[in-house]
Amino acid sequence: MRNSRIGTGETALITGASSGIGEALAGCFARNGFDLVLVARSADKLAALAGKLVAKHKIKVRVQPADLSKPGSAKKIAAAMNRRKQSIDILVNNAGVLEHGRFAAMTPERHQQLIDLNVSGLTAMLANFVPPMVARGHGRILNVASIAAFQPIPTLATYAATKAYVLSLTESLSEELKGSGVSITALCPGITATNMLSTAAGTSGKLAKLPAFLIGDVDKVAKEGYDACINGEVIKVPGAINQAAILAGRATPKWLLRKFSGALGRQSI
Repeated sequence: MRNSRIGTGETALITGASSGIGEALAGCFARNGFDLVLVARSADKLAALAGKLVAKHKIKVRVQPADLSKPGSAKKIAAAMNRRKQSIDILVNNAGVLEHGRFAAMTPERHQQLIDLNVSGLTAMLANFVPPMVARGHGRILNVASIAAFQPIPTLATYAATKAYVLSLTESLSEELKGSGVSITALCPGITATNMLSTAAGTSGKLAKLPAFLIGDVDKVAKEGYDACINGEVIKVPGAINQAAILAGRATPKWLLRKFSGALGRQSI
């Protein structure tokens, strides 16, 4: 009997799939019958995750190790899919990196690493996979941004700027793609319990002391992102607290928002 799950016969490609929100999203798509292509730098972690998902959900999973911060990586992934005659129905751009601290205290190389992955890598994936979706008249895209995209975040200046780019690009493409059969969604989570948060907290004792109610559950964040992607929503901000913060920020004059963000940012160092 035919599997009645939503994604039966379709394939989702997920970047940054080896941990955190990417791993949780892989679980969401697998539970709903999608075959998967998992992309991240660590082949071992991807292989372990693939084995679990295949055993639990009886889907097909391909592992595609890649470092998307390197030029040409997205093109190589697209070429590999073409060689296998593998169409990608859903593209999840989750790969990203965060660095917490004063801008002047970070090396130029570290700033560039954030831009290379969060901006250049994501854009290259879109440039390689959106045109075939448009040609087929079918596809969905989920870009993982952040609530940091909505306002300046001192001590996360470069990271926040890269996520503002992701949000702006998503909104622009949502209009360009209207009527094409392709939808695009920006998932904008707040602070979420992932390895990325643990790493940042390791460099800041104050981050490690954040109250639990401010930290989102990774599985709930992924589920909301999955649902928004399937439903074709343009922007999804998980969690009532994060939604309230965005609304408050939009209603606050920019000069006041900068001062408030600056005060909070300085306290986090």
